[in-house]
Parts: sequence; structure tokens; C-alpha cells
Amino acid sequence: MIAGYKPHFSRFLTADPHRLHAAAHSHHPWPDVTFEAHQQAWLDAAGLQDDKWDHVFGEVLPEAQRHVAAQLRLPDPSTVAFAPNTRELVARIVSCLRSPARVLTTDAEFHSFARQVARWEEAGSVVVDRIASAPLESFPERFLAAAARGGHDLVFFSQVLFDSGLVVTDAAEIVRSVPDDDTFVVVDGYHGFMAVPTDFSTVADRAFYTAGGYKYAMAGEGACFLHCPPGYGPRPVDTGWFAGFGDLVARPAGTVGYPGDGGRFLGATFDPSALYRFNAVQRWLGELGLSVADIHAHVRDLQQQFLEHVGDAVPPPDAQPSGHFFSFRMGDADATYRRLHDRGVITDFRGDRLRVGLGLYHDTADVRRLASSLTAAV
Repeated sequence: MIAGYKPHFSRFLTADPHRLHAAAHSHHPWPDVTFEAHQQAWLDAAGLQDDKWDHVFGEVLPEAQRHVAAQLRLPDPSTVAFAPNTRELVARIVSCLRSPARVLTTDAEFHSFARQVARWEEAGSVVVDRIASAPLESFPERFLAAAARGGHDLVFFSQVLFDSGLVVTDAAEIVRSVPDDDTFVVVDGYHGFMAVPTDFSTVADRAFYTAGGYKYAMAGEGACFLHCPPGYGPRPVDTGWFAGFGDLVARPAGTVGYPGDGGRFLGATFDPSALYRFNAVQRWLGELGLSVADIHAHVRDLQQQFLEHVGDAVPPPDAQPSGHFFSFRMGDADATYRRLHDRGVITDFRGDRLRVGLGLYHDTADVRRLASSLTAAV
């Protein structure tokens, strides 16, 4: 078990000492190293001004690419593109497809995709086949069967379902089941990246993977990324000038050029400070010798303690094993959330699900307080 890492989050944890934040799956606290990193972004902007982009593209962004590639076991860091949010990256992927695009997905995707694809559906630019996540026990098998039937332009699913916490452990098998090599496959890893140890190397040449720094990567908003498998979407219609920032591949005269690596999915001007924070967190973890597997084991231990403390006071969580949060179905999830909030305990809810997330910044005392507060609030 990992112990004693709360001091590394002192700025967040002491900002409101009464608060017990148990929503690591939402706005994860930032470790203190991000404070200096954020300052460094400001200092570089002041010192370099216009030349800061040479520094960002020459040093900051390549370092971030290397960190992502290391965590996912990607063979080539240059396949990673960055953007302020995953919705922007997904829109760029869909711009590569014919219209109407045939989409296979689930009814349990996060709002950034679910809302946008529903609006595209209204507009007639996509035709959507949604596989129900319930019952959770059979979801991976049912989704794999639907993917294997083929006939889709895009297959999009989450590594960890955001509402229930279900870990789709056979994500690589689902990717490999898609029969048409022209089908774009996208794995939304936002609730898996830096929470669940992930080896994407076996399907890196076949599938996209998108996630970001807001949750378990502990770097805050603005540091989202997309692994882009070679050859898929060589010329996105939705594009920005940063996709032409570096050297471009040869192209016919009069056409818009794109690089052959992940840079083809870049957009336009963004705030690079998030990449500074992301790099600082990755370096910090490296210096401490902490792997995702270590953090995952720590959270698993705390989750087990938590379940033992609450006993039968709450229903069993939706999914076990889950990601780094538990999702509890209860008729008054919103009221329970508010009662906990009034006690200084921060969780969140989605419909009739109360979500409770734990992280590296928690210890046994936090779990005891969390369990006691939840037991009193239900």
C-alpha cells in the first residue's frame, strides 16, 4: 500500500481543510509540482513571447508525447496529438468520414460524445446504433458481437464506462473483432488513462485512443490527447493551422497539406500551460518511482476498506472490478449528494447513481470519514 503522499497535494488539500474530496473521477486535485509548472508556462510566455511556440513544439509537446506513449506502451510518440478537450478531437475524427456515417457506440458514453453524436444524428449526418450497457455483466460480449457484425464507419466505446465504472477489460479484443479495416475504431480512455494499467501496443496500428489530464493524470483541464493510428484520417476536414505548423508531406499543388504523424489531428491556438502541468506530474511520478499499477493497487485497497466500512448501508456498487470510482444506484442520489456536500464531503451523481472516487491523495482516515458520512447521509 502507498502511504504518505497527501503532502504532495498540500495546496489543494489545505485550500479548504474541512473538505473531503471523494471525486477523483471528476476534478482530481493537482499535486504541488503543477504550481511551479504553471508558473513556468507564464515565465516562458514572458521571456519568449512569439518564440514560445518554437519552445512548445520543440520541447514541451514532444515531452508530453513521450509520457503518453510510455503510459500506453505506444511504439511511436509522434502518433499523439493534443487539444484542449476530447470533443474537439472526436469532431476531427468524424470529419474524416462519409456522411451519413454509420456509428456503433453505447448508451453509456460521456456527454462530450453522447451530446454531439445525438446532435449529428438529428442533423442526419450520422446513423447511430447504440448498444445498451445494461446488464453490465454481458455488455462486453454484446458489444463485441455488434462490432464483429461490421457495417460501420465508426466504432466508439469507453475503456471504463463513466456512469457505472465498468472496466471493459477486453477492449483490445473488441478492436480486433471489427472486420472492415476501413472502419475507424476509437477507445475513450478518459476514465482509464493513469487509473487502469493500459497496454495499447497490440492495437496501436488499428485504433485511436483519447483521454486527458483532468482526471487521473492529475494535470487539470486542457491537456487532452489522441493517439492516431497510422493511415487513418490522413486529411481531416476539420483542421486548424497547427496541423500545418511543422513540415508537411508532399501534396499536389493547391491542396491543403498535412503531416503524416499525429500532428494531422492538431487544431489551432491553445493554452500550452496544461502540457507544462502534465509533464510535471509525469516527471514527479517518475522521480517517486510510482507506476499506474502502484496507484491502482493503492486505490483498490482503499476501495475494499470503504466497502467493508459501509457494509449494507448502501447498495452494492454497479461494477466490480471498477475503475477508480464506485457507482451506487439509489433513488435519492441527488439528495444524498447534497447531504454529503453539506458535511464537506464532495462526491457527484449521474441520474440515480451516486459516484464516489478515490485516488493517490487519500488514506485510511479519509476512507473512514467518507464511509461514516455516507452511512449517515443515506
